[in-house]
Amino acid sequence: MKYIFIAALSCTFFFSSCTKEPTYDPTVKAELSVEFDNIAGAEDLALNTGTYTNAASETFTVTKLKYYVSNFALTNVNGNVYTVPKDECYFLIDESDESTHEPILNVPEGEYKSISFVVGVDSLKSTAIASERTGNLDILTTAADMFWDANQGYIFFKMEGTHGTTPFEYNVGGYGGSISPTANNLKTITLDLSARGTPKVKSGKETNIHLFVDILKVLNGTTNISFATTTGINAPSAGIVTANNYSAMFKHDHTEN
Repeated sequence: MKYIFIAALSCTFFFSSCTKEPTYDPTVKAELSVEFDNIAGAEDLALNTGTYTNAASETFTVTKLKYYVSNFALTNVNGNVYTVPKDECYFLIDESDESTHEPILNVPEGEYKSISFVVGVDSLKSTAIASERTGNLDILTTAADMFWDANQGYIFFKMEGTHGTTPFEYNVGGYGGSISPTANNLKTITLDLSARGTPKVKSGKETNIHLFVDILKVLNGTTNISFATTTGINAPSAGIVTANNYSAMFKHDHTEN
């Protein structure tokens, strides 16, 4: 029995000592996917069918959920920060469209300890000419229901649903305004990746950062929101409380290397 134990221990030592850490070339770009997995508390978010309860003990159903994430930056284990170029860092997450749930970033090879991104669309892009706001930012197609006007800009976060027979619609946005002042509801999210597996990005292999996005925190947060008093948010100033709440809805669940 002792022999078997010693042999097993020796094998364990042998294999662990022979495991090599990957070598990275920071001049080479590789794909890194960031998955936004929308949940409600401990449950997966199910549009139209799931029933959830907020801090005010009010039940509700979500029929639509969309939000912008942009301006991604990653910090590697050596402390170097890589900022994703502006022309490749605006994504619209739509719960009804699974193909939007995992944006792909092209980043230098390396091991990363944190990620940051903005919820919303910054002022420079919001005020850019139409030819510079295509794809996820095209207000005539993809973003047709995610834009107010030139001064208020894009809707950063949209959640619609019902509380009993009463519909609710929360549209949160506002970058500060270009013609007249508005509330600035841009929120920067920074997540430590070290506790649940740092992504090791290497050309030729798949790496995924899996995030949970808890929509209950939109309602239950610094200020709890009740459907009895708030069924509609449709201006930047009205969305300040909601934006402060949803700053806390992102959590790193795990990394797949």
